[in-house]
Amino acid sequence: MTIKDAQTTVDDWIKTVGVRYFTELTNMAMLTEEVGEVARIIARRYGEQSEKESDKNKDLSDELADVLWVLICLANQTGVDLTEAFEKNLDKKNSRDATRHLNNEKLK
Repeated sequence: MTIKDAQTTVDDWIKTVGVRYFTELTNMAMLTEEVGEVARIIARRYGEQSEKESDKNKDLSDELADVLWVLICLANQTGVDLTEAFEKNLDKKNSRDATRHLNNEKLK
């Protein structure tokens, strides 16, 4: 599935099953909530915090997909073509950061 396909799939689902998009502000709050759930898993599974029994069955891939879903919703409702935006962002990183990380002593 391409990014464009994902944007279309989410839009179709929202308009048929989901009835309508939540407001941008609500979706921003939901995105923050979903990122928090990812952070909780990462902090406990890969960081120094101990993993609670109730967290052990949390599925990181599902939580990341939730983040992607809400991100796509926000892009759709604000008219952002994520494929185009990602390509522009990659171009920016390739020109701005072409040697930045290679020359960073902290990364050696």
